[in-house]
Amino acid sequence: MFKRIGLFLLVNGLVIVTIGIVTSLLGVRGYITKEGIDFSALLIFSAVVGFSGALISLGLSRIMAKWAMGVRVIDPNGPMHPIEKALLDEVYSLSRKAGLKVMPEVGIYDSPEVNAFATGPSKNRSLVAVSSGLLERMDDDAVSGVLAHEVAHIANGDMVTMTLLQGVINTFVVFLSRICAYIASRFVKEEVAPIVHFIAVIIFDILFSILGSMVAMAFSRYREYRADAGGAQLAGKEKMIHALQSLQHTVQLVDTEQKSVAAFKISGKKGGFLGLFASHPDLDDRIARLQAGR
Repeated sequence: MFKRIGLFLLVNGLVIVTIGIVTSLLGVRGYITKEGIDFSALLIFSAVVGFSGALISLGLSRIMAKWAMGVRVIDPNGPMHPIEKALLDEVYSLSRKAGLKVMPEVGIYDSPEVNAFATGPSKNRSLVAVSSGLLERMDDDAVSGVLAHEVAHIANGDMVTMTLLQGVINTFVVFLSRICAYIASRFVKEEVAPIVHFIAVIIFDILFSILGSMVAMAFSRYREYRADAGGAQLAGKEKMIHALQSLQHTVQLVDTEQKSVAAFKISGKKGGFLGLFASHPDLDDRIARLQAGR
């Protein structure tokens, strides 16, 4: 399952590839002249395409999360189950403490995994969602710590910050892929050059997007530490540490087919090449930082 960052990157990648295909089919290549590539024109084109992809992904983030995860948003003015009311009250309390002027939407989705995420295009249009598995497996203090972490993401403006970073990454992805595609098209006959250029653009868009995601994930891991610190301020350091330790315990209980807990995108293994694509740091490191007061 894709969560907050994974879903954002997936939509962003699809948008970039789609824009690349459409512009190639329409012959939008004003950056190519008789003398070669006009790098200034290409950079402008890349920035427009790159930030369009990121902004579209941000705008769709809350809608896509609800659809992909099957989130049932709690109506604050309607009848509620006691668990729903407790969840809503806790998120609202933490949000007020974080200084949010507009309360986030709060939702639950059915899943046995222990997971929670926050998303949305702005602080005033945000969503905090938790899995039914999290509510079943965690005690109240751990749930409070998890919710504080997610509210901290909203208060820190992490989705907007990630969008700006992704826009820059997208710009370089589009810029470099067009240069590589142009070079590749120079090595074939003139009559097939447009086809080679078209195919090469798609291939290099995907390749550079994968490499760019490593940068985005490194930034995401840094923001997770900040959200942990923010969660500790909102709910209390002990609750935040307890929440992370509860997640560690869940990691040990999951069956052999589930090597990771989806909550916070936790990996059961530390480091390694795949660690470069992890959106969240190792749990031991996160707990150690909180205990050290960093």
